[in-house]
Amino acid sequence: MKRLRWPRWMPIDPYILLLVGTVGLAALLPARGTGADVASGASTAAIAFLFFLYGARLSTREAMDGVRHWRLHVTVLACTFVVFPLLGLASRGLVPVFLTDPLYQGLLFLTLVPSTIQSSIAFTSIARGNVPAAICAGSFSSLVGIVVTPLLAAALLGSGGGGFSADSLLEIVLQLLVPFAAGQVLRRWIGGFVARHKKVLQLVDRGSILLVVYTAFSEGMVQGIWHQVSPVRLAGLLAVQAVLLAVMLLLTWYGAKGLGFGREDRIAIQFAGSKKSLAAGLPMASVLFGAHASLAVLPLMLFHQMQLMVCAVIAKRRSHDPEAPAPGDGTAASAPAPVGSGHR
Repeated sequence: MKRLRWPRWMPIDPYILLLVGTVGLAALLPARGTGADVASGASTAAIAFLFFLYGARLSTREAMDGVRHWRLHVTVLACTFVVFPLLGLASRGLVPVFLTDPLYQGLLFLTLVPSTIQSSIAFTSIARGNVPAAICAGSFSSLVGIVVTPLLAAALLGSGGGGFSADSLLEIVLQLLVPFAAGQVLRRWIGGFVARHKKVLQLVDRGSILLVVYTAFSEGMVQGIWHQVSPVRLAGLLAVQAVLLAVMLLLTWYGAKGLGFGREDRIAIQFAGSKKSLAAGLPMASVLFGAHASLAVLPLMLFHQMQLMVCAVIAKRRSHDPEAPAPGDGTAASAPAPVGSGHR
């Protein structure tokens, strides 16, 4: 029997359906009492293990090789950690007409999260852009984000971010940065094992995210904060995010052209500079926002699916550009994963 595959024409990432199902499970059967303590402990361990795997996967040599294209990487980092946050701060004016304050906090947090890796690479490859640059740009963004995202959250969210404090920053270091560093140190011995068992570890990766989502939304159900979100507010949030994504897609494409980048580099900048990582953002949100994490991650989950659907269309159209290099001419490497699988 042939293995069942997700239809390529369907833009919805099947992993998003699992995330939605996990949210539904948390709504129907939220973890309470001892179960909540167990889920919280398991979530904490899963987050630490998740970032340990990130450290073990990231090739230091590959990252250092990409430094020579520093203008492109600085451009992507500026889009991710400067332009995005500025737009997030500007959206403060939409409260309370379009957004509630908790949804605004989640939207602002979304703008602080690092870029994706896998999906940026996949879309860049489909569009026949500079894939090596996309690999390095995504990796740099994720690495920088481990440090910069908590610092930006401390500066911009403050006490409004669900109780962010120096203790939260220390927890970020112990729970995210230390495991990541340990993975980097041990990569010399376990890097081969990680590469050989990529599919199995991907299940662990995604399973960890689902556990984080279940724990966060269970806490939200127990606290009753979902009563604060109405269908009208959700529609307003989606509209704001659609505008945010459109602005970043246009800015990264035409801004890169204005800076003198060629077509292949502009594609890498557009896909790496306009997207946000669900895998990196969810664990950070659970640490930073605590019981308020369910509302904080809602904008990120919605934006993630929106960016996948929109970028899939753009990548397909870019691949048919008259100036696009022919497939197999060596300009653009093949994508390491299907479009729908890129959740980082």
